[in-house]
Amino acid sequence: MFERLKEDIACVFERDPAARSAFEVLTNYPGLHAILWHRLSHRLWQANWKLLARTLSTFARWLTGIEIHPGATIGSRFFIDHGMGVVIGETASIGNDCTLYHGVTLGGTSWQKGKRHPTLGNDVIVGAGAKILGPIIIGNGVRIGSNAVVVKAVQDGATVIGIPGRVIKVDTDYRENHKQAFKQKIFDAYGLPYDMPDIDPTQYAINNMLDDIHKIDEKMQIICQTLKGLACQDFPSELDSCQIRTKDRTKE
Repeated sequence: MFERLKEDIACVFERDPAARSAFEVLTNYPGLHAILWHRLSHRLWQANWKLLARTLSTFARWLTGIEIHPGATIGSRFFIDHGMGVVIGETASIGNDCTLYHGVTLGGTSWQKGKRHPTLGNDVIVGAGAKILGPIIIGNGVRIGSNAVVVKAVQDGATVIGIPGRVIKVDTDYRENHKQAFKQKIFDAYGLPYDMPDIDPTQYAINNMLDDIHKIDEKMQIICQTLKGLACQDFPSELDSCQIRTKDRTKE
């Protein structure tokens, strides 16, 4: 029990530069409090003391602002940063070394009993306000950006952003890259990798198309001017005669 608590506190120091002491983490981090309450309520749930388990989880939500159903399964070194508004459903499953930010929902899309909440693999980061909905599988090493809405399964090492969520990057060597980032004290805060493009890929593509259209328009203008110049050189007499006839008609 105490070893696991030490592990929980250590992972806070790894992922939150604002943490200064173990006492501060133990007394002032609602994410840690919610996890400790959940472990107790989860054991009661498994022992079929379901009403007491739900009562404890409701009390923990009142204390922390984080709602974790006692039926949810959570792995080791799970970190909830800030935490207010996090909702984790009954049949949700979370692997080891995962991080959730405030406003995250692991929700269901059906009222049918059975598996209806998402499954998160190991080393997953879910950004603030993101929603992962339905009995889908989120692979290992996945990064989900803030406010994304994910309703489809995501492969290992992928980065997902947007509404609906779409994969913008897949890191096939995510294990090694995450180790290197950890050694260099680089953390994917809010689920957004530090090397991710600064612009939405769709907007990036549209901007490139607009740039190409502008270049094509400039070339068309040059071609039109060139053709006009060639016409004046090849048929000066006809142009002159047209101008003379136009002047004569104006006089009349």
